[in-house]
Amino acid sequence: MAQTDLREEIASTLWYHTIELAPGVVTPGWFDLRPIVDQMPWPDVKGKRCLDVGTYDGFLSFEMERRGAAEVIAIDIDDHSKWDWPPDVRATGGENLAKLAGPEKGRGFRIAKRALNSKVDLRPISVYDLTPELMGTFDVVVCGSLMIHLRDPLRALEAIRTVCTGQFMSAEEIDLWLTVRHRRMPLFKLNGVGSLCQWYTPNSAGHRRLIMSAGFAIERATRPYVIPFGVSHPPREKTPYFIFQEGLQRAAGRAVGIPTTAVLARPNV
Repeated sequence: MAQTDLREEIASTLWYHTIELAPGVVTPGWFDLRPIVDQMPWPDVKGKRCLDVGTYDGFLSFEMERRGAAEVIAIDIDDHSKWDWPPDVRATGGENLAKLAGPEKGRGFRIAKRALNSKVDLRPISVYDLTPELMGTFDVVVCGSLMIHLRDPLRALEAIRTVCTGQFMSAEEIDLWLTVRHRRMPLFKLNGVGSLCQWYTPNSAGHRRLIMSAGFAIERATRPYVIPFGVSHPPREKTPYFIFQEGLQRAAGRAVGIPTTAVLARPNV
């Protein structure tokens, strides 16, 4: 793909991930995982069959391919209306998101796949529908920042467990203040309203307990880190609460963005 054509396609798409598609050609994502990707507790994916759950633009899928995975399948729903929208925005959430992101869901993934000459296979499947009969099984499964957007994260994680025969890496947004105040007690903050489509935000202990409650045994867990905002992320209002959170984030990860923890786990049931 010529760089001029690639830049034009990039400019016509809303990007969730910041991805380098060619030397000097970077997508203007809302979130930039590049500075923190090596902080994640990656398993060895070389030569293995891998699954990326809730891929969106595909950053984690392409990263597994880059690390030598033999096969990478990525799944995501194919329509914005299929999100777990809270009741107060259920009638309009999908339509409004489509106006912002564009009606062709997965366009960014397809542009990135062509530019990277990738073999990742994107399939329009919900995490809730994962079964060995549908997908087979995987040596490695990864999932990033999805559970916060699900009304039933335990159901989703149990579905993931049915197709995971090796290791599962889960990275999720956490509530940093709950993590600081309650390091060992698993807690969750409930939202469940609004267009951000966010349901439960755990502290670090809550994230670990969520994974364990779905039938996984945790092998490794990270300290909190911060996923930086990308260049296209909408500006955030500088409220007193935002300033307080910003201070916590700088203390935890020397960046401002999304506080996150990640775990590496194995099915134990």
